[in-house]
Amino acid sequence: MADIDLLDEARAIDTHAHQPTSEFLHDAGGEMMRDAAGKFGTELETWGYEEMREEYHAAGIRHAVLLGWDAETNTGNPPVENDYVAAVRDEYPDFFTGFASVDPLKDDCVQEAERAISDLGLSGFKFQQIAQGFDPSAPEHDDLWRTIEDLGVPVVFHGGNSTLGAGSPGGRGLRVQHGNPLLVDDVAARFPDLQILLAHPAFPWEKEQLAVCQQKGNVYMDLSGWLPKYIDEQVLHYAGTILQDKVMFGTDYPMIRPEAWLESFEKHTDYPEETQRKLLWENAEAFLDC
Repeated sequence: MADIDLLDEARAIDTHAHQPTSEFLHDAGGEMMRDAAGKFGTELETWGYEEMREEYHAAGIRHAVLLGWDAETNTGNPPVENDYVAAVRDEYPDFFTGFASVDPLKDDCVQEAERAISDLGLSGFKFQQIAQGFDPSAPEHDDLWRTIEDLGVPVVFHGGNSTLGAGSPGGRGLRVQHGNPLLVDDVAARFPDLQILLAHPAFPWEKEQLAVCQQKGNVYMDLSGWLPKYIDEQVLHYAGTILQDKVMFGTDYPMIRPEAWLESFEKHTDYPEETQRKLLWENAEAFLDC
């Protein structure tokens, strides 16, 4: 566990969690998720939200951002519906903050974005540009970013490579280039009031992502998707110094489990208590207002 004195109570906030159920792992994920599980060395087992909450609290985590998923146009797989995310959030309001997903390639993406916030009360958006097959900097998506900016909620963009489809012929047709954080830099420049969280340490564009986070006041990042022992040393250095107010804890659950992430964090980092508090929950509290 990361510094047991800090986690005697469940205080940490996981900014990047997916459903441990068939809706995400089997239905939305399909073959590309089975490829990813193989790379992580895990099986696509499923379990419920009560088990998830108990696991998180045992690890010292009080809250998690539960992410929607809609990559239907590019993958042909059904989405994790925003109504479903809202229903889970409503069942566990003290544990989950719900983030919607809209497919930018669908004609009704702007209307669905408005509905997700205004009608469902979700708190932000998640985009996985590689799975969804789009360039976020392309001008045809500006109406969507402008709408989200006007709604006043944050957005999570995927940063870096993806294990989805990894090892399969053609990578299931997914294009790694859409995960380059410099594409999000363009969005951040044109929409300065849009609060952006770049998910993952952005391999192989770690330095580009650090530069974007340093230069753009409206761009943050999390450490999800990687155990800390595998995260680039410069990323960990920046997280403890120049970007210590802009980096957040995340797991990418259920692919990475919270106890394993926190144990690796304790073993492979040596941050002072003040910095640990920022990374594990204080920065997320400010970003999510929770």
